[in-house]
Amino acid sequence: MEIIKLSLFGIMGVLLAIQFKGIKSEFNFYIGIGVALLIFFYAVNSLTALISELGVLQKYLKGGESYLGTLLKIVGITYICEFSSGICKDAGFSSVAGQIEVLGKLAVMFAGLPILLAVLEQIQGFM
Repeated sequence: MEIIKLSLFGIMGVLLAIQFKGIKSEFNFYIGIGVALLIFFYAVNSLTALISELGVLQKYLKGGESYLGTLLKIVGITYICEFSSGICKDAGFSSVAGQIEVLGKLAVMFAGLPILLAVLEQIQGFM
């Protein structure tokens, strides 16, 4: 139900920005940033409930607690880069948005390296 509310809030923000497009074009950017920030902060606030649920899951992972932390870090990197890239695209700086996306992909790759190394160690242990 919250997804519907947030989607409607986003649509209303876009419609409001369209109304100001002919009057003052710089208001489009400010309205877009404001709506995006409100939705982003709501999403971050919702993540606290997810993290508490993941704490329950962590009890069942014996020896794999670091993997859950890495997973959360990767999800955080992905959301932040996607949000930043979207703002840059809306502002007309698609080249900067592309660089943020590349940086995000590299950061996810580096954050996932410990998991890859652990998997390779397990495979080598079987041989």
